[in-house]
Amino acid sequence: MSRPYWRVLRFLVLIVVTILFTVLGSIPVQIAITKIQVPEPQAIFMLGGDFSRDRATAELGKKHPNLSIWLSGVYGGTRKIFVETNIDPSRIHYDDRATDTVTNFTTMIKPLQQNQIRHVYLVTSDYHMRRSLMIATIVFGSRGMIVTPVPVPSQREEETLLRAIRDLGRSIVWLFTGRTGASLKGRFNTATTGSYFLAQIKADSVMNPSSSRWRTIDDFTAKIE
Repeated sequence: MSRPYWRVLRFLVLIVVTILFTVLGSIPVQIAITKIQVPEPQAIFMLGGDFSRDRATAELGKKHPNLSIWLSGVYGGTRKIFVETNIDPSRIHYDDRATDTVTNFTTMIKPLQQNQIRHVYLVTSDYHMRRSLMIATIVFGSRGMIVTPVPVPSQREEETLLRAIRDLGRSIVWLFTGRTGASLKGRFNTATTGSYFLAQIKADSVMNPSSSRWRTIDDFTAKIE
């Protein structure tokens, strides 16, 4: 290949790298500013996918009665538990658009921003927290939003670093293109998440047979220490 070609290629690579580092480099600054401006969480944000998360979120909601509760990627009977714990329904916001952890965050940016929420308690399982925080840093951090983690104890091993890095990459793709790169996801975990969703769907069919869209909620009573 000719030298002019390589010069152009190097120039383009330099531009891309510069833009990448400029955008990503601004995220820690935005996070630091938000930590100063909004030191305490303004809402509770739960990632759906496990019954214990529902229980923990309900308990956390009772401990913080002034905070709204945002539930992402939840299906079936989640409303039931909050009714049973006497949590004001007006505090709870259900969203069933997410299909995975990355979209848990990308789909919730607009609703949270519309409610001027910039700092949330992030509720998810302990084994899932590392990946969730990496995604939150890019997706929420790029919008000046931060999280305070509330890991829910489980008996599962922490997810692999490779899986976390994969979704970190997807988050960066979303940051520059607006697309989440869903095709990069690994195989669907039918042994855990699949059984959870099937149970949720069954609960929903009993509670609301005419519903055309799944919502959230399950049976639980776990506590955050």
